[in-house]
Amino acid sequence: MLKDRITGAKALMRALQAEGVKTIFGYPGGAIMPVYDALFDYTRGEKKCFDHILVRHEQGATHAAEGYARVSGEVGVALVTSGPGVTNTLTGIADAMMDSTPIVVIAGQVAISALGTDAFQEVDLVGVAQPISKWSYQIRHAEDVAWAVSRAFYIARTGRPGPVVLDFPRNAQVEEIDWEPMKVNFVRSYVPYPKLDNEAVRQAAELINSAKKPLALVGQGVELGNAQKELQAFLEKADIPAGRTMLGLSALPSNHPLNAGMLGMHGNYAVNLKEQECDVLIAIGMRFSDRVTGNLKTYAKQAKVIHLDIDPSEIDKNVKTDVAIVADCKESLPAITALLKENSHQEWRDSFKPLDEKERVKVIEPAIHPKEGPLRMGEVVNMVAEKNADDAILVTDVGQNQLFATRYFKYHHRRSICTSGGLGTMGYGMPAAIGATFAAPDRTVCCFMGDGGFQMCIEELGTIMEQKAPVKMILMNNHYLGNVRQWQDMFWMRRKSFTKMMNPSYELIAQGYGIPYQAVVDRKDLASAVEKMLTTDGPFILECAILEEDNVLPMTPPGMNVNEMMLEI
Repeated sequence: MLKDRITGAKALMRALQAEGVKTIFGYPGGAIMPVYDALFDYTRGEKKCFDHILVRHEQGATHAAEGYARVSGEVGVALVTSGPGVTNTLTGIADAMMDSTPIVVIAGQVAISALGTDAFQEVDLVGVAQPISKWSYQIRHAEDVAWAVSRAFYIARTGRPGPVVLDFPRNAQVEEIDWEPMKVNFVRSYVPYPKLDNEAVRQAAELINSAKKPLALVGQGVELGNAQKELQAFLEKADIPAGRTMLGLSALPSNHPLNAGMLGMHGNYAVNLKEQECDVLIAIGMRFSDRVTGNLKTYAKQAKVIHLDIDPSEIDKNVKTDVAIVADCKESLPAITALLKENSHQEWRDSFKPLDEKERVKVIEPAIHPKEGPLRMGEVVNMVAEKNADDAILVTDVGQNQLFATRYFKYHHRRSICTSGGLGTMGYGMPAAIGATFAAPDRTVCCFMGDGGFQMCIEELGTIMEQKAPVKMILMNNHYLGNVRQWQDMFWMRRKSFTKMMNPSYELIAQGYGIPYQAVVDRKDLASAVEKMLTTDGPFILECAILEEDNVLPMTPPGMNVNEMMLEI
């Protein structure tokens, strides 16, 4: 019987195919060239099974893989070379780790015979990546390819998802082996789905049934666990208002009657204040970030705390819990719901309304319906949201554009937001939006960026041009690093140290890349410009001239209590 003898590079192709990979974001180089040669046959002709997207920078490859993963629910894949090729991915790897995004980064490496000799473009990738990934491994021999790839995807997508890094020395790429497929679905000492504790479920249900002022805090774990329906059933049965973290915004539709708004430093006024008044706090798939809790010494001390999370390391890490349920929320939520009484908390929910109205009058109306002066970020976001179909996807960069966009966009469907939460990575937006268009080609992808973040990964306009990726780019240009400028104004005696920006002509840049462009300065032109952007096939850049000193409000100053949120400066 003839053996199926292939190189390690071709084995990688077969292993990726076995994992259901369809899209790869990458950038070739010397140490990964055997893999790219094997990839040639798998991206064209009868053998085609992958789309390879040539990015313009390796950081863009990881962010594009993140955007793909966040929208599709599948594992994103980045393929790069050694040395600077892979060190350029480290920001994206760290970003994916902080935000629990499943990606696999595969990097070339010098042959194992050259390791430790400071060979050209050698870097200790496993050592560098280990603290910022779920698993980092070097494939030293071709015979290990099938096992390593299957294990990488298993670890990346199960439990609390995250990034995995595979270091692929050149010798292992060119060695020949007898191909044998392998499927890893068990790793000793790794328990991705802890067993549900029924006693903890009973205790949680008991606390919720006796609560007079329950409040749920909904995080991205609901999205990652595909538990949106289970969440709604849980909230509706017990009539519990719910705040959502930034990454969890599309876990509950914006128009749901139990949606109490966004949590956090720049979230909604009522839900943040009510964290300090509720008697039972139910945290679901969220990690009690400092941007949500404010001063931990005073945070929700009056409340009994129930924490549902798949990751045991999150329990009691920041906030002491009374009942912890370590399990997949798709399993834990229905288990609790089955024990809940049908309930009504109308009086408690009504108590949110005066605070919501106060925020509407002082903050929201002036932000989205200003009567005069330059354009405001809030009104731009609101206009784009109103003109879009219900299934639009929000992608943001980082800064004021992110905070305004997440506040005023509308969420109707699951997996409708891509933003860099834990790491706060400027330059994330454009490449993540590219990934989102490949994950959901039938949905509109709107990417909001400030002039700072736009320029951090501006080279990915080349990827958009080549792929004709239909990213609707909304550039909110205030000629400042706006968020830093706001903090300088508020906390640093208005000493604007290196936050003013001299910007290029974005019209000429758009022209150079062949991307349709329009600028909006006057408010009267905004609606028609947004309609033009949304009805133009393919990519579009809409540049909006924004009030230079537009500020994001409300705001809980750093280190302050969440109920000390400011509605004005």
